[in-house]
Amino acid sequence: MGCRQAVRHRPLEPAFGGSNPPAPEIFVSGRYELDKLRILTGNANPALALKICKFLGVSLCKTKVSHFSDGEIQVEIDESIRGMDTFVVQSTCPPVNQNLMELLIMLDALKRASAGRITVVIPYYGYARQDRKVFPRTSISARLVANLITVAGASRVLAMDLHAGQIQGFFDIPVDHLYALPVQFKYLKKIKGEIVVVSPDAGGVERARELGKRLNASIAIIDKRREKANVSKVMHVIGDVRKKTAILLDDMIDTGGTIVQAAEAIMGDGAKAVYACCTHPVLSGSAVERINNSSLVEIVASCHEYDSAFG
Repeated sequence: MGCRQAVRHRPLEPAFGGSNPPAPEIFVSGRYELDKLRILTGNANPALALKICKFLGVSLCKTKVSHFSDGEIQVEIDESIRGMDTFVVQSTCPPVNQNLMELLIMLDALKRASAGRITVVIPYYGYARQDRKVFPRTSISARLVANLITVAGASRVLAMDLHAGQIQGFFDIPVDHLYALPVQFKYLKKIKGEIVVVSPDAGGVERARELGKRLNASIAIIDKRREKANVSKVMHVIGDVRKKTAILLDDMIDTGGTIVQAAEAIMGDGAKAVYACCTHPVLSGSAVERINNSSLVEIVASCHEYDSAFG
C-alpha cells in the first residue's frame, strides 16, 4: 500500500500490417522502376497478360503451371521475384474451379518466394453471383473466395465490374474496382435515334442510370423472376420503350436466357431495335446459338477473348 508501481513506456506497434500494406521500394526519384515489376499469369488469361506486358514494354515472368496425373496443379516460378512488385493476371472464368485453384497456388508460391507486393488482377470474379443468402442453408461463396485469395497471400485486388459492389467489402485488403462503362460509352454513343437504356434486373439500375446520364437517355427496368440458377422468367418491362432503340446493359451474359427474353419483351412493347452490352461475355452452354436466334441486333462486349464467338 502506498507504493508507486513503475511503468515502463514503449512505442505502440501495430499487431499487423493493416489493410493497406506498404509497396516495395520501387520508386526512385518519384519514378516507377520497371525492373522491379513482374507480371505472371496462369492458363486463364495468357493473351491478356501478354498484351499488358507489350504495352508496358516488359517480358512475362517465366512461370510453369503443370498437372500431376491425378489432376493436382503445380506452379513453378522460374525466376527470382524476391522483393518485386508482382501482378498476377488470372480471371476465374470457365473452367472456374481450375482457374481459381491455379490462382491460389500461384499466390502461395509468390508469398513463399518473398515477393514484395502481390496484386491480383481478376478481370472476371467468379462466384460473384453468390454474394448473399437467397435461400436458407446456402453459402455466400463470393465471400469465401475473397477469404481464400486473402489468406493465399494477395496484398491487393484489382477487379473489373463486379456483379455486386458490396463484394469489395468482403476483402480485408484494398480492392481497386474498375468499370468498363467509359470504354463502352465511346462505342454506344454512335448508335443513332432515341435511346432507352434497359436494366435486365433491379440490381443493375444504378449501372443503367449512369449510362443513361451519359447518353442523355431514359431508362427502363425488366421485372424478372429467378426460380433457380441460370433459369429466369421475364415478367414485365417497366418504362417506356415504344419506338425507341433499347440498349440492354448488364455486367455479364452467361447462358443468354435473361438477355434474350428481355429483348423479346422489349420488342413486344414496341421498341425499334435492341442492342445488348456487357463486360463479361461468359457465354456458357448454348448461349451463342440462343443469342444468334434472338431479336438482338448486336452484342457489345468488353472482353477481347470472345471476338470470334459468333462466327
